[in-house]
Amino acid sequence: MEASRVLDVLTCGELSVEASMPYSSNYTLLTTVSYAGLRLLGIYKPQRGERPLWDFPRGTLYQREVAAYLVSEALGFGLVPPTVIRDGPYGVGMLQLFIENDEESHLFTMLKAGGYERVIRRLCAFDVLVNNADRKGGHALKGLDGRLWAIDHGICFHFEPKLRTVLWDFVGESLPTEVTAAFCGMRARLDANDSLAQMLAELLDKAELRALRRRLKTLIDDGCFPAPGPGPNVPWPPV
Repeated sequence: MEASRVLDVLTCGELSVEASMPYSSNYTLLTTVSYAGLRLLGIYKPQRGERPLWDFPRGTLYQREVAAYLVSEALGFGLVPPTVIRDGPYGVGMLQLFIENDEESHLFTMLKAGGYERVIRRLCAFDVLVNNADRKGGHALKGLDGRLWAIDHGICFHFEPKLRTVLWDFVGESLPTEVTAAFCGMRARLDANDSLAQMLAELLDKAELRALRRRLKTLIDDGCFPAPGPGPNVPWPPV
């Protein structure tokens, strides 16, 4: 199904909660979403179910999930499933297309299997850009069609360096040409204050947007995957 139709269903559809997702630190609900004869499964994370964190503003995690989707789409990476802000049975939150996936697969198995090197490099660069503080191996899904999907971006975009990831395989390598071109295109859009810049300004605060621009400039100027900084660099558990 085309992404635009998926977004229409997620934005306008009727939500019905089916189940609570296990092993989630925040309130995460599996839903059905029905609209104009179409029916999808979605993941609904209401703001009121977010666990408070000491270093992220309270009640903002759902907005960061949507911002991650917008950045992925702006770059042309297509990593994050379609995600919107929605009112639901438990109030405002984010609603994301549920990805049916191979439950035995994750980042480590995909790295070992081969064939995913290009998209995983994109994911690694994306995580640096959005300052992902929680890239576990299990936060990358192998769809039933074999496509890699990245989920769980609630703790991204902090203005301080927070990168914690299991993807340190490419440290010092040059960024792929296509990634650099995508970054340059996104910088041009932000400089032009287009619709992307305006939508991100509604989801993130000014300090976070300035930090995003700095990270984007650094990645373009340095042209390589960075090394870990000081402090914890790998999330726990890794999967």
